[in-house]
Amino acid sequence: MEGNMNLKLKIWRQKSASDKGAMKDYQLGGVSPDMSFLEMIDVLNDKLIREGDDPVTFDHDCREGICGMCSMFINGEAHGPNRGVTTCQLHMRSFNDGDTIYIEPWRAAGFPVIKDLMVDRGAFDRIQQAGGFISVNTSGRTLDANAIPVPKEDADKAFSAATCIGCGACAATCPNGSAMLFVSAKVSQFALLPQGHPERKERVLNMVKQMDEEGFGNCSNIGACEVQCPKNISLENIARMNREYLMANVKPEN
Repeated sequence: MEGNMNLKLKIWRQKSASDKGAMKDYQLGGVSPDMSFLEMIDVLNDKLIREGDDPVTFDHDCREGICGMCSMFINGEAHGPNRGVTTCQLHMRSFNDGDTIYIEPWRAAGFPVIKDLMVDRGAFDRIQQAGGFISVNTSGRTLDANAIPVPKEDADKAFSAATCIGCGACAATCPNGSAMLFVSAKVSQFALLPQGHPERKERVLNMVKQMDEEGFGNCSNIGACEVQCPKNISLENIARMNREYLMANVKPEN
């Protein structure tokens, strides 16, 4: 694509969690196809500030596709039309001159809107804190992790699960607002490795319990979460978490 673009932006504006909020229209010209989506929002905000308007609030940090904070619904798709990328990795060359772009925050009961496009994803932090860790004795006699044999297939699956960045696209995309893909990824990365086995029962029980308390919905295997996950986390993790949960609830016979 050659030359700069003129775009019509329809952006969700909401002053606070208690505000009703509504879509607002903006015209923006001079958008380079080489800009990232977030850079385009920066240009818009610079224009709004110079005009004395309130800039659009959105969440961002690394802008390298590894923190997951740049969560936006763009034309009805989490992180935009491209697959396997976060919003900060989406470039304006994916759009055309004269396009209308709809930009909204995550929509899920567990992600209340803070302001405009920024939502509170503290629910994911609390789920992680409920069990997404291992307790290691660091008294000075700790066994080197590299000395523990792990089958390559298990290690590969664990690393794949660990690539989840906790952006929340799965829950926001799911019609049920389910966080099962996120939770299952965090459960799987430890369930597949020997270091995670001592606490595997408590982990899955505590994390699922916290997930339910946060108000996320149930999984009905629609699969939209996997499709729009920027890190391509597999649905296999949900099946693994269900097995872990079932085993954790089965009490051994005396």
